[in-house]
Amino acid sequence: MRNGARGYVAGVSSDRQFERIADEIAYEGAIISVHHARYRFTDGEEVERDIVRHPGAVGIVCVDDENVWLVKQPRQAVDDPDVLEIPAGKLDEEGESPLQTGQRELAEEIGKGAAQWESLGSFWTSVGVLDEEVHLYLATGLYDQRAEVHENERIEVVTWPLDRLDELLGTVKDSKTRIGLLELHRRRQAG
Repeated sequence: MRNGARGYVAGVSSDRQFERIADEIAYEGAIISVHHARYRFTDGEEVERDIVRHPGAVGIVCVDDENVWLVKQPRQAVDDPDVLEIPAGKLDEEGESPLQTGQRELAEEIGKGAAQWESLGSFWTSVGVLDEEVHLYLATGLYDQRAEVHENERIEVVTWPLDRLDELLGTVKDSKTRIGLLELHRRRQAG
């Protein structure tokens, strides 16, 4: 459980516990909202923070016997037309679990389904300013499964040989991809 509006965490030093006492939306867009919030620590000190709120996301480390499946797509935020990433998507469908989102996104982005799904945990992408939590899954036992593709997506499917995973890890900069591939590498090393 997180601090703030969601309550106190057991075992946390009392000088770090806080509560949100004010929150106003400074900007609301299609994907994110920016909140200007005020927090009070238990000693009475108050701080202001600008926080980007995001619905969360799912990333899928998708592998067959020989390859890890990736996507290459333009990412305007970093001025790169060819960012290499694991398939992923936002938690933006009402009532859909992270696993269901991953299953839908895998079909939409690379035209695959998977017989086995294993959680690789979750992480926060940038806790200083953003509340986005990314849930990671390992998808194996791949099969063809087409889904409706969003017309504004410009995705190229890339297969990368598993025996060149170290090389791939040396080039990817996207956090969900790096974390997911590091977990895959760790598991492969453990046997």
